[in-house]
Amino acid sequence: MLLMTILTALLVIVFFLVLAYALIKISSVLREIGGTPTSYLAKLRLGLRAIEMETGHLTPQVVRANENLTKIAGGLGAVDDNLVGVINAAVAQKRYQ
Repeated sequence: MLLMTILTALLVIVFFLVLAYALIKISSVLREIGGTPTSYLAKLRLGLRAIEMETGHLTPQVVRANENLTKIAGGLGAVDDNLVGVINAAVAQKRYQ
């Protein structure tokens, strides 16, 4: 029984050592990817921030344009109804029968 306890404890220690080693390797790779100011991730972050700043003023204008387009869509529905009426009236004329 004592042997099994010692082996289990050693196995747990080995497991945590392997886990620590893997986490250190992962951390070093992640540091290479995005840890320095000249890394690709840092450049990407800077570019995305610039895009966010440049396009931030568009939100109110897009909302206003969407409201206006919704009103136009309602008006176009009325135009469509009128055109259907004109077509039906033209087809109903004696000339086309």
